Amino acid sequence: IVASGVVGLRSLADMGSPYCPEYAPFFGFVGAALALVFGNMGAAYGTWKSAVGLATISKLPRHKVQTEMVMKSIMPVILSGVCGIFGLIIAVIIATNITVPKNGKSTYSLFSGYAHLGSGLTVGLSNLATGLAMGMAGEIGVQDSARQPKLYIGMVLIWSFGSALGLYGLIVALIIAVKDGSALCGCDVQADGSIHCVE
Repeated sequence: IVASGVVGLRSLADMGSPYCPEYAPFFGFVGAALALVFGNMGAAYGTWKSAVGLATISKLPRHKVQTEMVMKSIMPVILSGVCGIFGLIIAVIIATNITVPKNGKSTYSLFSGYAHLGSGLTVGLSNLATGLAMGMAGEIGVQDSARQPKLYIGMVLIWSFGSALGLYGLIVALIIAVKDGSALCGCDVQADGSIHCVE
């Protein structure tokens, strides 16, 4: 029994650091995917609902529809598209920080994987919420400000605070995404079962 236990410990030592398993990059790739997918979902919804509101301007009398009004009504569409850009930024940062194994040993730790997963979820869900807010406020805001131009300034403030939610998610996601746990890959399981880490 003791001999088999020693063999098992030696096999663990040959596998490398317990903090850097082969499946660790899975969490990083999932984080990058979720950042882009959720961000684009928010951008798509916000663009769709805002465009529907913009299209309803055509129901107004011809003399009330002006080019300036149409261009002003494009703002919620632009702010919705930013959601996808924020998700793209974090997805690229995560993807570039995922490292490939060297000499048969993983150089990407679970710490980095969890950090990148959390970063992707942070920016993705934040921008999904922004897209929902921009879509609902954009559709109604465009319609009402077209009928009553005095409402436009108030709607711009609402759209600005709604789009700020995605920016908050981007800032926190950037802070999380740059956390480096590659030093954990220098830890090895010794024959006695202890873990030794190289400084």
